[in-house]
Amino acid sequence: MPLKTESAEEPAMNLTPMIDVVLLLVIFFMVGTQFTEAEKQFDIDLPSVAAAQPLTGRPDELVVNITKDGAMYLGTQSVTLAQLEQELQAAYERYEDQAVMVRGDAEVPYQAVMDVLGLCQQVNITNVQLANRLREVGGR
Repeated sequence: MPLKTESAEEPAMNLTPMIDVVLLLVIFFMVGTQFTEAEKQFDIDLPSVAAAQPLTGRPDELVVNITKDGAMYLGTQSVTLAQLEQELQAAYERYEDQAVMVRGDAEVPYQAVMDVLGLCQQVNITNVQLANRLREVGGR
């Protein structure tokens, strides 16, 4: 009975696929990198300013608070429905996508919240949110 006297071949790892992937990643990152040569081709001396502010800023959302007794506050200032309408109209004229957050007490009459929502609709404010909180498990 003949016996093999040759040693068994050692397993080898084929690195070709890994090298292909690495080269593809290098090409991807080279193509995806923004080269700044286009900005450097013109010799331009840019003007300087002391303080730069953005040309237009997105205003903060207006918060309308409605208390249990139906009193309305725009931020911290007490307002009537007529005053609130004027403030909302002015805010809409300044910025058409003005956001309004309505925060009504859980026991406020539903009509008070609907009055505020109706005012928002009258002045064409469509970005309106109603504040709420998650109910605790087993509680109110």
